[in-house]
Amino acid sequence: MTDFVVKPLDATTWLDFARLVEKHNGVWGGCWCMAFHAEGVGRTKTAAQNRAEKEVRVREGRAHAALVYDGSACVGWCQFGPTDELPRIKRRRAYREGVGELPDWRITCFFVDKEYRGRGVASVALEGALREIARRGGGSVESFPEAVEGRAVSGSFLHNATVLMFERHGFERTRPLGKHHWLMTKVVRKASTSPAEA
Repeated sequence: MTDFVVKPLDATTWLDFARLVEKHNGVWGGCWCMAFHAEGVGRTKTAAQNRAEKEVRVREGRAHAALVYDGSACVGWCQFGPTDELPRIKRRRAYREGVGELPDWRITCFFVDKEYRGRGVASVALEGALREIARRGGGSVESFPEAVEGRAVSGSFLHNATVLMFERHGFERTRPLGKHHWLMTKVVRKASTSPAEA
């Protein structure tokens, strides 16, 4: 099995992220992983605008993701961030019906290079995101994966991965948000640092 490495998305890894997005034509019609940020995407926005807005966010530290590498190539990611960094979500009406206090963190999407799908990249990305959340102080985390048991679903449409994968990483089903999607939550403890690491 490939030894994947995870790095945070930041100014030093931006070009690696950009190469993967460009390889896949901007990802989901030119989204550039902007759909869940306040700026959003839509018919009035071009892929070039989305790219420029994403780069500004990354360079200013206002966009977070765990990037998975195979050697020097970025092959996938898991986007995460504070809820005010990622305010847009799908199934908003169902979400609002039972929402109390907003969590500290939100995991909104995954993307995996088409040549690497089915090799565990999304799981590695999720693990990396949770480590980074712990490093940044931990707290409550939510996401909205899809339950796929008993039905065929193309991996290319699972932008927020599967319930089973999140359960393997310690998330619990909180409540359904539709026929197949669940709100799942977990509390991540702050990472402890040894004197040598401080």
